[in-house]
Amino acid sequence: MTDPDQRLEQVIMSLLEQRADTSSICPSDAARAAYEGDGDGWRELMEPARRAAWRLVAAGEVEVTRSGRPVKESEARGPIRIRRVRR
Repeated sequence: MTDPDQRLEQVIMSLLEQRADTSSICPSDAARAAYEGDGDGWRELMEPARRAAWRLVAAGEVEVTRSGRPVKESEARGPIRIRRVRR
């Protein structure tokens, strides 16, 4: 795993920690927060942000949802959200 990958995972967890337990974030929130530059270069981080979310799912830290329901990576199409695992 590269440093940018780890950075995205850290950003996702940090953003979630700043929100209510029931709140979720969009991968674009993480991409924007991790991007260090001007303009819309954050868009290049969208797919890496999604991959970071799936690594965090595998680690049991978060779940990825679509329309408020958890989805598997193979089922995730279109807009997704990321939220902490409810314990």
